[in-house]
Amino acid sequence: MSNTPIASVPPVESLAVPESLDGRDGTNRGPAGNSQLSARNDLDAVRAWLANYADTKTTFDSYRKEAERLLLWAVVQLGKPLSSLTHEDLLLYRAFVVNPQPTDRWVSASGGKYPRGDARWRPFNGPLSPASQRQALIILNGMFTWLVDAGYLRGNPMALLRQRAKHATPRVTRYLSLSLWDEVKAFVEQLPQDTLLQKAYAARCRWLTTLFYLQGMRIAEVAAGKMGDFSRRLGADGREQWWLNILGKGDRERIIPASPELITELARYRQANDLPPLPGRTDATPLVIPFRGKSRCMSRSAVHDAIKSVFGHAADWLRARGPEFSDRADELDRASAHWLRHTSGSHQADGGVDLRTVRDNLGHVSLNTTSLYLHEEEDKRHRETVKRHRMNWEAQPVAKPGSAKNDE
Repeated sequence: MSNTPIASVPPVESLAVPESLDGRDGTNRGPAGNSQLSARNDLDAVRAWLANYADTKTTFDSYRKEAERLLLWAVVQLGKPLSSLTHEDLLLYRAFVVNPQPTDRWVSASGGKYPRGDARWRPFNGPLSPASQRQALIILNGMFTWLVDAGYLRGNPMALLRQRAKHATPRVTRYLSLSLWDEVKAFVEQLPQDTLLQKAYAARCRWLTTLFYLQGMRIAEVAAGKMGDFSRRLGADGREQWWLNILGKGDRERIIPASPELITELARYRQANDLPPLPGRTDATPLVIPFRGKSRCMSRSAVHDAIKSVFGHAADWLRARGPEFSDRADELDRASAHWLRHTSGSHQADGGVDLRTVRDNLGHVSLNTTSLYLHEEEDKRHRETVKRHRMNWEAQPVAKPGSAKNDE
């Protein structure tokens, strides 16, 4: 190999790429004068592609991550510019993401996520799951296709990769059974509240689990949400209805029925944070209030860590009740915020909520706002969600250590 690979793997913004690896002379570069980009090297070309997604943070972060991994692998491990990669190189990369080696160069030591400026930052937190591998290849194929369309590259080497046969979508398995969900609720209810810090932690745990479960929200939606996103109006029967307005995936707006049970918990949480019981439309208080800097929203990773903390401590609490609870505790250790979204959808469907209502509540399909019967349909959706999808805090007895509860 003629080029000398770079020794370290910093984020691309800190990467010093020699001219021999920056792609200005890449073997797959398009004809001179044919490019519609001002970019003269691979990194600038990738930045031009990413600029298309700058207004959607979650998409931008996901696309940047995959482009960065491939570019770093190419110049650091392979000693080739991105614009010189061949079909054979990408076969090697597909195998690489299954088990990134050497580990100390590519994988975070603790499997944790660190800021991009932290010396412990690595491109990977571990081997990619099959689903993550497929997603990475889809994103990179889209990037190469765009660079070809822009005239920067002559061809898309990823287009030659054999597409694996598609399998039927498996049933959702990453959710909590009703009995294991009851254990989580029991754990939250028994949290100590002797000090101010304990009270604040218990209040946030209760609100987080309630909000994720009853509303079925994505973690980014919870992280970005404000108290003023709650609104109320009169239904066709003259009764007051509360709704939560969400800006969801793909910048699609949706509204989710907010049951009286949720509003009661909202008031409880707000009062625990010295706020009036109910928010107004201009209330900029975050949906989940951080312990410090209460006027700003928590990051997605901070909300993720908060939910993982609930599940992790609940798992420890279960294990303390005896070895017969170890399997259930292990399942809680694996659970995450997205499990709560799946749990919400699964429990709604299993509880008899119409699947169209579940679909609209979770935001899988946008509501048809042009329907003549929109308000009647929304009233029905509100009544059905409130009636059949409940948290039932008061109905759940707190289990005491030493008492076993069989999974159903």
